[in-house]
Amino acid sequence: MRRVVLKLSGEAFADPATRYGIDPTIVARVAEEIALVHSEGYEIGIVVGGGNIFRGVSTAAGGMDRANADYMGMLATVINALALRDALERAGSPARVQTAITIQQVAEPYIRLKAIRHFEKGRVVIFAGGTGNPFFTTDTTAALRGAEIGAAAVLKATKVDGVYDSDPVTNPDAVLLTDVTYMDAIQRQLGVMDATAITMCMDNNLPIRVFNMNRPGEIVRAVRGEDVGTLVR
Repeated sequence: MRRVVLKLSGEAFADPATRYGIDPTIVARVAEEIALVHSEGYEIGIVVGGGNIFRGVSTAAGGMDRANADYMGMLATVINALALRDALERAGSPARVQTAITIQQVAEPYIRLKAIRHFEKGRVVIFAGGTGNPFFTTDTTAALRGAEIGAAAVLKATKVDGVYDSDPVTNPDAVLLTDVTYMDAIQRQLGVMDATAITMCMDNNLPIRVFNMNRPGEIVRAVRGEDVGTLVR
């Protein structure tokens, strides 16, 4: 398990008080954990969301054209990717941003073989811009990029300890599940990822590890393959 895809939600970068924007302290802490395991020889691809800046799905629900809203959400992921790249460079890990939407002045276009070459040269690669298509989530992007680059696992960093049998926010008796199958996750609608992403992982035999990124050191443990959170396989 030397090459992994780490999925970071945009909300994780937000200021805790406003739940909006980018908190430099949080980004720096995440970057330091990634830099630590990167220095140990792990090859890390990162997919970032943009929900701390703009959420296409919720905006579309408010009346905006869904495709237009999704494109705006993709641009938000690029902002987060640039912030994370800067923090990684300051933490000592060389990093590159590749985006599915062409923005040559600020990031490379996504090219699979070039991404793999970056890994071979010891760089972290941040995948921004989603898949480049509307109607697909960044969860699906993580599954797609994981399959394309031959990753050993998709590591989904969340704000909870893993996958529960019900919503732990509304149900204090919710039970943490440590090991579930792809089909269980889909049929029971456990909220691991959207169905498209889970199906893609299942078709490519790509395990998913869901864990709490707000707990210091958890990203390090997940990348190292330790038993944290929930494993979907």
